[in-house]
Amino acid sequence: MNIRIESLNKTIINCKKCPRLVKYIYKIKTEKRKQNINEIYWGKPVPGFGSLNSKLVIIGLAPAAHGGTRTGRAFTGDKSGDFLFKCLYKAGISSKPYSKNLKDNLKLNSTYITNILKCVPPGDKPLRNELDNCSNFFVEEFLHLKKLRVIVPLGKVAFDNCTNFFKKKYQIKKKFIFSHGKLQNLPNGLIILPSYHPSPRNVNTKLISQKMMTNLFRKAKNLAKF
Repeated sequence: MNIRIESLNKTIINCKKCPRLVKYIYKIKTEKRKQNINEIYWGKPVPGFGSLNSKLVIIGLAPAAHGGTRTGRAFTGDKSGDFLFKCLYKAGISSKPYSKNLKDNLKLNSTYITNILKCVPPGDKPLRNELDNCSNFFVEEFLHLKKLRVIVPLGKVAFDNCTNFFKKKYQIKKKFIFSHGKLQNLPNGLIILPSYHPSPRNVNTKLISQKMMTNLFRKAKNLAKF
């Protein structure tokens, strides 16, 4: 891994800028849920993972309380992640149809996965100042991804935060509309391809299906040309 991204990830892992989130993470790792009672929780901010040569980036809002906050890897160890990796595997992006922990030898094909917020917020609802505190990490990740072509935000909150970043960066006036699979172009040649979040609620209500999400990632892969 590139020394600069290693340094960034170390800074992310050691970050304690948001007292509310630090306190909440400590609560999660000490008051474990029953099925994970014998596990050692990661219990720290969760950095992104994947190759810096990636042409595709997948963005969530924040790590899950007993998913990424437990395993140390975004979208790993919870039902949303289980659904996501099945689709990524079918689309030829992930080497495995599941991701369990940092040492499961999973590889991503030209893809980087990260979150807007590196810590889990109570009720999955971050405060504005918490998002602002984390924004520099998010910006730096983008700067490291020199070959990036396609961005897939998972869910409207991730989409809104992502597009707000680009609005400021490129002084864009137009309004971005969240719609699953609706391609939107940025001035620098990047493409945003939003997706519904792979949450159990969205899956159970049939807002999203494996076929829908797999097809979206196949489309993203074709657009990114890898």
